[in-house]
Amino acid sequence: MSLYNEESRRLQDRFDTRRLADRIEERIVHDEIDDGDRAFIEARDMFFIATVDEQGQPQCSYKGGDPGFVRVLDRQTIAFPVYDGNGMYLTAGNLLATKKVGLLFIDLEGRKRMRLNGTASVDEKDPLLPEYPEAQLVVRVHATEVFPNCPRYIHEYKLVARSRFVPKSECETPVPQWKHNEWAVDVLPEQDPANDPSREVIPRG
Repeated sequence: MSLYNEESRRLQDRFDTRRLADRIEERIVHDEIDDGDRAFIEARDMFFIATVDEQGQPQCSYKGGDPGFVRVLDRQTIAFPVYDGNGMYLTAGNLLATKKVGLLFIDLEGRKRMRLNGTASVDEKDPLLPEYPEAQLVVRVHATEVFPNCPRYIHEYKLVARSRFVPKSECETPVPQWKHNEWAVDVLPEQDPANDPSREVIPRG
């Protein structure tokens, strides 16, 4: 199955890029994660994830963690945790509903990026779950297309600090201030850490 749909082809023909697009698909797009891909993915501390529901309604989300929070399990499978969020579960819900997923990994300092598209599964009893402190679920993605993107429009950024909200086994995760706001405090889950008055509360980290 080609990477391109009819509208992609129409635009390629309009701007005379069909030959280039075919060459990219032939030479660059692959369905396995090679050693270079593995090194790039496992060095990242963030990525963007796109999903769709049964009606084709899209969602796009940012996921962050410490480097290595996305693991390459084999040449076609990656895994990453789902941490506590805002309780909407838009991404995880879409993954359960349609399994379709597209991930964009970006190295903002090195100005490189990679796309990984595939089919996802979500498991709250995944054997990897204990290896991710405070994770609620583990997502595994079976890769169908893996390819780099042209980096020319990536702005160069420098890391200042990683979020303090990323769970770690050696310390207690702080509570975000918004969970103490009037609109949220009475509808939090019973076991939410924000209900513990001893927890540190910070606006962001």
